[in-house]
Amino acid sequence: MGIRILVIEDEDEIADFLVRGLREEGFTVERAADGEEGWHFLQHGPWDGVLLDWRLPGPDGLTLLRRYRRVDQATPVLFLTARDTVPDRVQGLDGGANDYLCKPFAFEELLARIRVMTRRSDGACRDGAVVGYEDIQVDLATHRALRSGQRLDLTAKEQALLVFFLRHPGEVLTRTRIYENVWDDRYDGLSNTLEVHVMELRRKLEAHGPRLIHTLRNRGYRFGECPEGKAR
Repeated sequence: MGIRILVIEDEDEIADFLVRGLREEGFTVERAADGEEGWHFLQHGPWDGVLLDWRLPGPDGLTLLRRYRRVDQATPVLFLTARDTVPDRVQGLDGGANDYLCKPFAFEELLARIRVMTRRSDGACRDGAVVGYEDIQVDLATHRALRSGQRLDLTAKEQALLVFFLRHPGEVLTRTRIYENVWDDRYDGLSNTLEVHVMELRRKLEAHGPRLIHTLRNRGYRFGECPEGKAR
């Protein structure tokens, strides 16, 4: 969960690098491999940001962007391309891009530009900029998590897990549902990865307040207040 980024990139090596790196930073990421697939994903948002290659099979990036801007003027789009001349940059920005980054690039710079891009859109009071419950808040743009005003030192995956809990208070969340949403993978029932992350997240949250993540025997977890005797 968290900030949703769409990567439209036809080169598998670059796309895999982007998707893996962004997910490790706590973003929710989907990838489209050509212009047609990109258009399909764009229509099935909402997205908090789009990373768009220019040279794509099918509709190229500029064509795709111009089409998208006819139906969505708000979602920030960053051109990520090898086209690095000044006329190319001007054409891309005039075509509706919010930012332009030339390949090759430093991943740290890309992250900084994504933070700025999503912060600008959140500054316009977009829904979901901050998620919270009682004394817990997570800013999705800055990745800042607080409880009782105290900063929580969370890993990217712990924060993604917390955001998922914050968005589903009071619900019975099965291990399969959590794993498939936070890890973007199938839960095999054998790994203890989820349990380890829940334990660490609990420890950090409970350093500043009472328990909110409750284990429901043979069912999963519930976030928030839980009836006595039905959780631990």
